[in-house]
Amino acid sequence: MPRPRWTALAAALLLAPAAMLAQGSVAPNAGSPDDPMSVVRRLFDAMRARDTAAFRAQFLPGAMLGRVTSKAGVGTFTTDEKGIEGFIAALGRPSPAAWDERIANPVVRIDGDLAMVWVDFTFYLGSQKSHCGVDAFQMVRGADGWKIFSLVDTSRRESCPDLAPGS
Repeated sequence: MPRPRWTALAAALLLAPAAMLAQGSVAPNAGSPDDPMSVVRRLFDAMRARDTAAFRAQFLPGAMLGRVTSKAGVGTFTTDEKGIEGFIAALGRPSPAAWDERIANPVVRIDGDLAMVWVDFTFYLGSQKSHCGVDAFQMVRGADGWKIFSLVDTSRRESCPDLAPGS
């Protein structure tokens, strides 16, 4: 895809959640298995358990992973070239430290078969804080329920809040 389209896609993915946050949170089926937040919870439970099959099951094949970083007040959007399969391969490697992404302040917006979930997170490597930021999930509801087709995050190492285990 030509670079200008990626820029437009990145802008859309970044601006839509911000606009939705201003409107407030709407989750008509919160707490049900059909709730997009249940996908996010299953994803992080699978990550903590290093269960690559359960982790993969939350995504559509070919899902896009991206990150927004800022240097000197200039934002940059990058995609993970290895994609979801690269992340799953890393998750499957043995490690003495648990991967524990704890979340807070979820906002869920749904319009038909499209959902957006925006959550604050703090990532712990074992018992040590590693980094924090925001995860912005884009999901589609298909025959198998909600699946993630895009996950974009921010990441910083300073001012990370303490979040309780299992959150």
